[in-house]
Amino acid sequence: MSQTLFTNATLATLQGETGYGLRQQAALLVDGDRITWLGDMAELPETEGAEIVDCQQRLLTPGLIDCHTHLVYGGDRADEFELRLEGASYAEIAAQGGGIVSTVNATRQASEQQLFAEALPRIRALLAEGVTTLEIKSGYGLDTENEIKMLRVAARLADELGLRVRKSFLGAHALPAEYEGRADEYIALVCEEMLPQAQHEGLVDAVDVFIESIAFDLKQGERVLACAQDLGLPIKAHVEQLSDLGGAVMAARRGALSVDHLEYLNPEDVAQLAASDTVAVLLPGAYYVLRETRLPPIDALREHRVAIALATDANPGSSPVHSLLLIMNMACTLFRMTPAEALRGVTLNAAKALGLADDIGSLECGKQADIVIWDVARPAMLSYRLGINPCAAVMQAGNWRDRGVFQ
Repeated sequence: MSQTLFTNATLATLQGETGYGLRQQAALLVDGDRITWLGDMAELPETEGAEIVDCQQRLLTPGLIDCHTHLVYGGDRADEFELRLEGASYAEIAAQGGGIVSTVNATRQASEQQLFAEALPRIRALLAEGVTTLEIKSGYGLDTENEIKMLRVAARLADELGLRVRKSFLGAHALPAEYEGRADEYIALVCEEMLPQAQHEGLVDAVDVFIESIAFDLKQGERVLACAQDLGLPIKAHVEQLSDLGGAVMAARRGALSVDHLEYLNPEDVAQLAASDTVAVLLPGAYYVLRETRLPPIDALREHRVAIALATDANPGSSPVHSLLLIMNMACTLFRMTPAEALRGVTLNAAKALGLADDIGSLECGKQADIVIWDVARPAMLSYRLGINPCAAVMQAGNWRDRGVFQ
């Protein structure tokens, strides 16, 4: 097995409960696909035959993780962007047949090959910034055939790009037009046909649901999550984005990996997340694009030591964002998070939100060698600067994905 020794590095290990876990004048050894040693330069181990990479005091972090995306879809919604700027609300656009339903129509009409080709540049933008793991949701098919089509595309993207992709089934994303006025019947289809079929094909890593006034109510959402758990699948939920329907508390009590959005989460309910170890996934891109004014309960999340993850929520309507570095800056400027909280949000805490923290998300012995070398000396630079990508090289699972300046 090949070995790589990174020397003269600044390591943001993300070990510990807070902060960067910073180690300066440090080194790190990769053997095969695992990190096997890290420590001070003065304590370098014997590594005969290892490739030596002199980082010249550059910053090393774990690979970035985008734990909430909708990257596979057809068409775009630039027209809705204009409508919102002219005063229409997200809910008003949805009521007029726009929003998620308009993307459903475009996605249903697209072939698997078309969806794959359209998703590639979106994903490559994330990869260029050091993303080594991402989640892709279905939810723009809203019938068995097209939900499975989306999940197959997600699986193909993982295979052809050599990328770790977690596939989340989001059949309960919106009510399709053909089921207008029959939401309970649609939920029955989701639970009795769509999800079991997708799981049978090995295409589901977790199950998600959108609990909101423009989507599904608390009872319908809980039915989907209960069905998922009966099938032995992890659960997550889009909740409290536009109103407080109690979805976060319900999902947390069921042991959800994460609850996502949370602008309208009652601070008094945050303790429920802490009790179940459910991650709060915040999505500042959607907050920004929708011009939301109500902040998630950041102080309460901190007080109760709830893990806070960040993600792009990359989608064609409410968050056409394909940069985790931008999301980190938005989290700092809009949500008043610290740069250390932002970096944890796209590494260790994002790994927790996907149920992968035992294997990725921090630089620790025994974890997979997903490593990004940045052309900066201090980790705060990753949140501070806009419009410049400082990613210098990327290693994924012990293999160079992009050697960058180390050619």
